[in-house]
Amino acid sequence: MDREALEEKETVRMEAFSDGVFAFAITLLALNLRDPSGSGVSLSEGLIKEWPAFFAFVTSFVSVLIMWMNHHNMFNYIRKIDRRLMLLNGLLLLFVVLTVFNTSLVADHIVQSDANVAATLYAGTFFVLAIVWNGLWWYCTAGRRLLGRNVTDLQADTITRQYRVAPLSYGVAFLIAPFNGIASVAVILAVAGFFAITATLAQEA
Repeated sequence: MDREALEEKETVRMEAFSDGVFAFAITLLALNLRDPSGSGVSLSEGLIKEWPAFFAFVTSFVSVLIMWMNHHNMFNYIRKIDRRLMLLNGLLLLFVVLTVFNTSLVADHIVQSDANVAATLYAGTFFVLAIVWNGLWWYCTAGRRLLGRNVTDLQADTITRQYRVAPLSYGVAFLIAPFNGIASVAVILAVAGFFAITATLAQEA
């Protein structure tokens, strides 16, 4: 097996592992769902009271799905891996899984007095996630060390500009979270919408 074929095989292996972690994160979401008709309330009343859990499920599912799409698109450009990339990718996946827990915290506390604390943790996690994501991409593109031969500088620069949106926006969400948790979450959802669009356009290109 030649060097290029070996590098391709190793890249596929790491992406397959990452896909498994994303699938695990999505599976975790269902663990927070339960039959809401207990505690002496009707099913309809229980469903209404459980709206934060359903909000957390949908929000987390969409967030993880969008991150998986962007991760997949990113590895269309990355055709080599090394130990440092493996470490950075593992750190990235750590925060992906942590997103599920933090979203459930926001759902449980969004209508309580400590909603701003939960929103601050939520936004802070996304901010660190964005830093790690940008760091991973920067490491791969610096000197084109891990990019595929067919990737142009224009393509790499376009992805770089798109990724810069995340830390800036999540930074804003983190700053406003202690004062208005709902507004902070709204900013994060808006960023998710932006990356949903860019991920879709990238797949169509």
